[in-house]
Amino acid sequence: MEIHINAGSGVDNKETLERWADDEVRRSLARFSGDVRRVEVHLSDANGGKKGADDKRCTIEAHITHAGAVAGTGDAPSLAEALRGALNKVTHALDSQIGKRRDVRDHTSIRKDAELFTDDK
Repeated sequence: MEIHINAGSGVDNKETLERWADDEVRRSLARFSGDVRRVEVHLSDANGGKKGADDKRCTIEAHITHAGAVAGTGDAPSLAEALRGALNKVTHALDSQIGKRRDVRDHTSIRKDAELFTDDK
């Protein structure tokens, strides 16, 4: 699973933040590693240097193999909270999308049992 972290302008300690975010994403999405090929994380500070409620934003896109992408956005007072909020939304979306795919793939058919269709009377 490829992970791309993009820290926008106005975000301090980009290298440290990017390493931490990469670790958090890998840990949170590890169980989807076989189904997700790429994750893009966008971290930004809406107000730049000014303080404000919910001015930090994290948007995460997870690209599922042989399917589309799911996304989640988190707004919070800190980038850590915004990342965790976005991860929570993406995890729920992946559970839904991948769960639906597995349900379809795991269904067995009675049509494979020839015995059920013979009329031995």
